[in-house]
Amino acid sequence: MEDGLAPPARRAPIKCPIAAEDVDQLPTPTVTSEEFLQFKRKATTIVEEYLSTDDVAATASELRELRVPCYHYYFVKKLVSVAMDRHDREKEMAAVLLSSLYGDVIDRPQVYKGFCKLAESCDDLSVDTPDAVDILAVFVARAIVDDILPPAFLAKQLPCLPDGCKGAEVIRRAEKSYLSVPHHGEIILQRWGGIKNITVDEAKARIADILEEYLAAGDTAEAFRCIRDLQIPFFHHDVVKRALVLAIERGGASEGHILDLLKSASDQGVINESQIIKGFNRMIDSVDDLTLDVPNARCLLKSIILKASSEGWLCASSLKPLGSEPKKVVEDDPAVKRFKAKAVASIHEYFLTGDIIESVSRLEAENSSCSCFFNAIFVKKLISFAMDRKNREKEMASVLLSSICMPPEHVVAGFHLLIDCAEDAALDNPAIVEDLTMFFARSVVDEVIAPSDLEAMEEEAGRRKAAGSPGMLALRNAHAMLGAKLSAERILRCWGGGGTGKAGWELSEVKDKIGKLLQEYDSGGGVREACRCIKELGMPFFHHEVVKKALVAIIEKRGKDERLWGLLSECYGRGLITPNQMTKGFQRVADCVDDLALDVPDAGKQLGCYVERAKKRGWLDASFSIARPVPDGIAVCS
Repeated sequence: MEDGLAPPARRAPIKCPIAAEDVDQLPTPTVTSEEFLQFKRKATTIVEEYLSTDDVAATASELRELRVPCYHYYFVKKLVSVAMDRHDREKEMAAVLLSSLYGDVIDRPQVYKGFCKLAESCDDLSVDTPDAVDILAVFVARAIVDDILPPAFLAKQLPCLPDGCKGAEVIRRAEKSYLSVPHHGEIILQRWGGIKNITVDEAKARIADILEEYLAAGDTAEAFRCIRDLQIPFFHHDVVKRALVLAIERGGASEGHILDLLKSASDQGVINESQIIKGFNRMIDSVDDLTLDVPNARCLLKSIILKASSEGWLCASSLKPLGSEPKKVVEDDPAVKRFKAKAVASIHEYFLTGDIIESVSRLEAENSSCSCFFNAIFVKKLISFAMDRKNREKEMASVLLSSICMPPEHVVAGFHLLIDCAEDAALDNPAIVEDLTMFFARSVVDEVIAPSDLEAMEEEAGRRKAAGSPGMLALRNAHAMLGAKLSAERILRCWGGGGTGKAGWELSEVKDKIGKLLQEYDSGGGVREACRCIKELGMPFFHHEVVKKALVAIIEKRGKDERLWGLLSECYGRGLITPNQMTKGFQRVADCVDDLALDVPDAGKQLGCYVERAKKRGWLDASFSIARPVPDGIAVCS
């Protein structure tokens, strides 16, 4: 229980009509059922009290005391529907409560059924909450990210909803606008203020400090108090994962202390079963990377899983298969030598021809199994050769890296190889720190890796490299550069390419191509053709230019022709323009609205109107605002 309180003695729950695991078989109480009506009244009171007090422990206790788990789906529906009409703080509180109650108080079928009911009633919810579709879509996406709703919910529920209803729109928006975008996990978790108003990185740092203090002092109660104080039960899987890493890295007595902590956390309900399983699965996913520092990490993890399972606090059958020790790839292996030779030839040819499609095809053919080791070698070779050449090749290397669609962890592995050999490379390239800095920063701007990946690289490299080593200096410089104002624009132009998707294009040429394709569409072109042209530019990291030019054109026409607004809607719906790029585009228009007002006096007012429309559609975060007073005028958009 939260706040160190022991759970109340549980009385035998009232037996539900059917205790079915299949959601479709769950009974739906009749509205005349006195028991159900009484539960609805009490559930409403519990929801209102929770949103006022933010007391998870008291809410869990009160819901248990009602002793009717077969009606918990209504509590899920009521909590979300009430929070939808409140501020972001209450929405975040609702998401946190659902994640906290999942498994311990509310079981999986009830959560599932609750969201089904919400989707079915979205048309009614929209009467009181105009942006109900977008808000509910975020709740659905958040539930999937928090692992309390299976991803299959989207595919299974959509056919059950009538065509054209708002519930179906909720399902499609959750999938396309939120769960399909790059780095969607971090975006969704921070949509309503993040993890209790702290960032993911801050949460990870606090968790690491808690575990270190526990190993030093051995105070289990204090560790649990600190974990509870974070108030991030949906992120407890990171506690489990980081604890396992420490157990494997340090071994001996530390391993025993860590396992005792996790067992007690499970027994006392500090970390629920779902979060423990998720933490172990994350460890299984990353065990191959850990073997670089701890060669027998896989065997140690297997031993920990067996011990935890035998003690009864881990369900081993729910875990991903750990698999056997992978065959170790050595540098002098013939297959490695052959891949290196072909990779070098492919890179040299790319620098001569600029043919991205051919280079990607050759890499996929030579590494058909998508081996992380081979991809890491390619990344290292590509950037190493580019750093020995001119700015043109450096720009081409960044463009190719963003076009390959390589898993982020493979790119990170390649960056680690570059960091490891940076000292030797510095003998031939005195500007190695500056070059690596730009490549690291550019990969984040191009959304090849996430900002959190850069943080993790710095943390990992810090354990192996001196603070003044070239690799560490480059990582710190990249982090500082990304935090500067308008850093993305400067980083995209660092080598003169402006982030262009085709090698050798100038920034003005790219803007001209975007302007022409928008003009062609606005003159009667097809939406599919316009989307195809935008995609074929091969520069998703520069799509904010599409947003900016389209908005400016709409404002200049004073809203009389909104074909371009429809194009933006289509691009967003297809995932062609991400929320990040949409936000950048609106911000760029806001930055130049004073100049635009010289020709269109009410430009500021129009922009404000379009910003509100974009928020209602879910394109922009609710916190987005124009950073200047809006001039007086009459808005023409509706």
